Amino acid sequence: MQKVKPKKFLGQHFLTDLHVADRIAATLDDYRGMPVLEVGPGMGVLTQFLLERGHDVTVVELDRESVEYLEHKFPQLDGRIIGEDFLELDLGSMFEGDFCVIGNYPYNISSQIFFKVLDWRDRITCCSGMLQKEVAERIAAKPGSKTYGILSVLLQAWYDIEYLFTVDEHVFNPPPKVKSGVIRLRRNGVKTLDCDEKRLKAVVKTSFGQRRKTLRNSLRSMARRPEVLQEEIFNKRPEQLSVAEFVRLTNLLNE
Repeated sequence: MQKVKPKKFLGQHFLTDLHVADRIAATLDDYRGMPVLEVGPGMGVLTQFLLERGHDVTVVELDRESVEYLEHKFPQLDGRIIGEDFLELDLGSMFEGDFCVIGNYPYNISSQIFFKVLDWRDRITCCSGMLQKEVAERIAAKPGSKTYGILSVLLQAWYDIEYLFTVDEHVFNPPPKVKSGVIRLRRNGVKTLDCDEKRLKAVVKTSFGQRRKTLRNSLRSMARRPEVLQEEIFNKRPEQLSVAEFVRLTNLLNE
């Protein structure tokens, strides 16, 4: 069957290096027996290694040409090739229990994909895969880093995150203009945060929206009691705060 032509508007860069694909598939070796949802399989270079490792794989692919290719190449996936947009899927209806997510994620929607993972954190035990190196580093960044940001805080509240390895541009068709990074998110033991979670999200987004300002200046309008702004923590900038400190900050603002 004729190979699929990468489509720029879908952000498609097909991985051609089988060794790299095998290494990405290996990120879920500790989760064999748990259902796996692969996002954006393209021509199935990662899919084949997931199947070889014995995973119960379902794939979701928006590109109709890729869906037809996958149906031809992987008849064992009959009924488990979902030709829809991952961002629009009701993941709860696809699996009865917990599951894993993996993929060579389209660069143009990778942040949205991880925000969706965050929404389903109670069901997604592990999430791994490849995305733009800059975004991967941002997700895994620690407090004090220039790349530490909104996704770093919100995801690290619920997941232990590892940056695993970097992938060069030349192993893709077409080659992207940037390097890629492979990360893995493992669900931590946190069940609830000791604060209003919706308010926490707003505090984090507002803080990093004005990251050059001190928290006293960027969050002044969110304080229910102006006097709490005298607390030492408000002298800091958002990239200096851990997840626990953002929880404390949220509670101070809510007093």
